[in-house]
Amino acid sequence: MDLIQSIFTSYVALIPVTLAQSLILAFVVLGIMIPFRTLQFPDLTSEGAFPLGGCICGIMIAAGANPALAIAAALCAGFLAGCCTAFIHLRFRIHTLLAGILMMTMLYSINLRIMGKSNLSVFGSPTVYEWAPFVTPGFPVSKIIIAGLIGAAVFIILNLFFKTEKGTALRAVGANPAMAEAQGISVWTATIGGVGLASAFSATGGALMVQSQGFADVNMGLGILINGLAALMIGEAIVGKKSVARQLLAPFVGAIVYYQLVSLCLAAGMPPPDLKLATGLFVLAMLALPSLKRSRGGAPARETIRE
Repeated sequence: MDLIQSIFTSYVALIPVTLAQSLILAFVVLGIMIPFRTLQFPDLTSEGAFPLGGCICGIMIAAGANPALAIAAALCAGFLAGCCTAFIHLRFRIHTLLAGILMMTMLYSINLRIMGKSNLSVFGSPTVYEWAPFVTPGFPVSKIIIAGLIGAAVFIILNLFFKTEKGTALRAVGANPAMAEAQGISVWTATIGGVGLASAFSATGGALMVQSQGFADVNMGLGILINGLAALMIGEAIVGKKSVARQLLAPFVGAIVYYQLVSLCLAAGMPPPDLKLATGLFVLAMLALPSLKRSRGGAPARETIRE
């Protein structure tokens, strides 16, 4: 009984910190969802765009720039990185995953060039979290408020955008590129713009994370892709993906639930190095579940194997 109470107390103490972190990382999950679900474009650029946004934000804040301007610059850089990934795929007929790996690899060197070193401290510099009303700057509540407001604004804007003519065209390219092209929709424009938009959100998450933790590091994106995929799987399992609003809500819900599960594991005494293994096994289980359901009750059908 004392052990359960101790775990519960530790978990409650971690909730504000993990909630703030999950709202920031939700932008990365959104950057994974848009190409993966909307464009049918499996992309790995997020793992490079996240530290890219963080490095640009860090170097600008260290130079005395406005923190909001630093986030905007990170967003633009992430958009450019995503556009390059989509262009490599379309122009040179390179698989989407390989194009993402190439861009992610090149971004590592670019991030080193931007900062001039592997990490940079911006502790004590002004951040957007200081703009939270009625709360003490630097505490998790201020980060929850600011990240939550930005996330709500992004959700509303994207929900409205995907219902416009251009947003519908982007979704049509993901559903059936040949039919979309036959209807006069530019597959190149939609793909490059959509992947660029996704990477822009990942870079925004990196900028917000740097201002939250007080330092930028070229390795800060290591493993962020598998965490984001796990959060996306959870979010889609909870809210579904049958409408635009549900697809956009899934990254935020999934990120919150996923990081609460992480905090529960930490409170229960799981060693931090084991979290990556647990996350990988969880994603594997979520991806394998539909196949297991199809083959339940006997050997899988020939059509299932062929698929």
